[in-house]
Amino acid sequence: MAVRIRLRRLGGKKDAFFRIVVADSRSARDGRFIEEIGYYDPVEEPARAKIDVERARHWLSTGAKPSVTVRDLFRRANIIQWEPTEEEDGESPIAFELVGGEEDSGE
Repeated sequence: MAVRIRLRRLGGKKDAFFRIVVADSRSARDGRFIEEIGYYDPVEEPARAKIDVERARHWLSTGAKPSVTVRDLFRRANIIQWEPTEEEDGESPIAFELVGGEEDSGE
């Protein structure tokens, strides 16, 4: 079974709200999932994200692959290591609330 860490869309039209979930890669985007490990709200200024660091690291260590967007959120929250490039210097701010593990928000 291939496991992915991805976003599950909630909220109304033009008012998106996402939950970060661990799911079987074959299940639908908003379908069945294994575990919810956080949320991402891009509508607020600045965008907000809450991530359970301990559970995220657990799933990454067991081989779960994050989607592109979740990978970028994990990089900004310093859950996975990365080297910033010149293109990424102008990133929009995200207010992170990290639960479990290290309480470092990368600021």
